Amino acid sequence: MKKKTWMLAALAVIALLFTGCSVQKQSSDSKTKESTASSKTAPKNTWETAQKSKTITIGLDDTFVPMGFRDKSGEIVGYDIDLAKAVFAEYGITPKFQPIDWSMKETELKNGTIDLIWNGYSKTPAREKDVLFSNDYMKNKQVVVTLKDKNINNDQEMKDKIIGAQNGSSGYDAFNNQPKKLKDLVKDKDAVLYDTFDEAFLDLKAGRIDGLLIDRVYANYYLSHEDDLSKYTIFDSGFKSEDFAVGMRKQDKELDAKINDAFKKLKEDGKMKEISQKWFGEDVTAD
Repeated sequence: MKKKTWMLAALAVIALLFTGCSVQKQSSDSKTKESTASSKTAPKNTWETAQKSKTITIGLDDTFVPMGFRDKSGEIVGYDIDLAKAVFAEYGITPKFQPIDWSMKETELKNGTIDLIWNGYSKTPAREKDVLFSNDYMKNKQVVVTLKDKNINNDQEMKDKIIGAQNGSSGYDAFNNQPKKLKDLVKDKDAVLYDTFDEAFLDLKAGRIDGLLIDRVYANYYLSHEDDLSKYTIFDSGFKSEDFAVGMRKQDKELDAKINDAFKKLKEDGKMKEISQKWFGEDVTAD
C-alpha cells in the first residue's frame, strides 16, 4: 500500500513538472510574440522600401473633414487622400491609410508603424525638431466656433468661458505657447480636450463647452454641411496662419524630395487645383 502511494505521489510530481514546463514555454512563446509584435523598426530609407513593396503607409485621424475622413460607406476619403494618391501615382506606389490616435502621431512615425503623417498636419517649430516636413501645400488658420445664442464674437468674450480643443492638435499647441491669446482668459486656464473634433462638436451643440478652437478648414467644411449654419459664430483666434505639410522621419530626405517633385508637377498640370476645387470649391493650394 505504501509502495503504491509512493508511486502515485511520484507520478503527481512528474505531472506537475511537465505542466510547469508547458506553462513556462507558453509564457515564453507569448512574450516572444509580444516582443515581435512591438519590435517593428522604421526602415533606414523609406523611399527604397516603398519602391520595392509598391506601398507606403500614411497615418491619419479619420474624422478630420475634409482632409481625411470616412464617408457614409465607411471608405476613407478627403482632400489629403486624393492628393496623396495623386502624388504616389507618379511613382507607381499605392498609399495605405492607417487611422491612428492623433496625439500619438509622432510616436507612431518614429516606431515605424506609419511612414508619413498626412492629414492637415501643421508645420510648427516644435514639430520640426522631431519630424522632417515636405514643402507646404495649403494655408490654414485656427478659429473659434461658438453657438450664436452664446453671444460670443471674439476672444475677449471667451473670458471665464469653457473652450474645447483636440488633443495633440496644432491649435492646442498654439493655445499653450501663446497664453495671452486665449489660455489666460478661459475658465481654469486650460481647454477641455477631445480625441476628435466630432466629439467636441457634440459637446458644443449640447452647451457643455462655450467655444471650440479648431482648424478653419474643418470648421468651414463641417458647418457648411450642417442644416442651419446661422446657429454658429466663427471668429479668428488671433494665432498666426499655419502651413499644412507632410511629416516624415528625419532620415527620409529622398522621400521628401520625391514628394516635393510630385507637388511641383501636380501644381503645373492643374491636378492639385482640381482636387482643391472638388473639396473646397476654390483653389486653396499654397503659392
